Amino acid sequence: MYTPAVMHVFAILPAAGMGTRMAGPQPKQFLTLDGVPILIHSLRAFASVARVTAIFVAVRKLEMERVEAQIAEYGFTGRVIVVEGGENRQESVSHALAALPAEADDIVLVHDAVRPLIDAATIERTIDAVAEHGAAIVGLPAVDTIKQVERTAHGAIITSTIPREYVVLAQTPQGFRYGLLQSAFAEAMADGFVGTDEASVVERAGHPVAVVPGSQVNLKITKQGDLELAEFYLSQRAR
Repeated sequence: MYTPAVMHVFAILPAAGMGTRMAGPQPKQFLTLDGVPILIHSLRAFASVARVTAIFVAVRKLEMERVEAQIAEYGFTGRVIVVEGGENRQESVSHALAALPAEADDIVLVHDAVRPLIDAATIERTIDAVAEHGAAIVGLPAVDTIKQVERTAHGAIITSTIPREYVVLAQTPQGFRYGLLQSAFAEAMADGFVGTDEASVVERAGHPVAVVPGSQVNLKITKQGDLELAEFYLSQRAR
């Protein structure tokens, strides 16, 4: 009797950024949220999902020892693997992809290390969507009116209004079959293309990407106000 291969799910958290948009002595992924590093909050979310086989964190070489110590401190030893990141997000994800013990049909989730409030249910829905479509991202419907503009020396001039129903604001996790993501990244590297996220690289390779409904709570920490808002959301979650 034929037994299908077990599908594994791997998570990659690129965390090699310097956090230049938030003033401070250290990268924002190491700032604390309710007394716990932001990166640890993100790791906890993925570690809480039983289907996630392992989590790979890509960090700067100088930060690897610190992250490994935090992983041990918070009880993630054996579940989280630290790899050296690159000069940009795409390079960091590429390094992690190369380290994955994955097969072509396995699922890879890439998540911003500084989105600490991602919930297990959204992660589960993303895994399901990738299993069905091969590629899926979490996205938030646009609320504000979207204007396309032309940049000029004196500012921006509106050229058109984009209907909101055609727009989603991309969040993470972004998930893909391992073989698809690996192939799309190889093509991008060969052509010298650097995408703004993983979906843009896969879209360029011609593969459709599904959208899983996101949430305003799944915010990305980029400035001080975001950290304060995350503290509020976390306090509401604890009630």
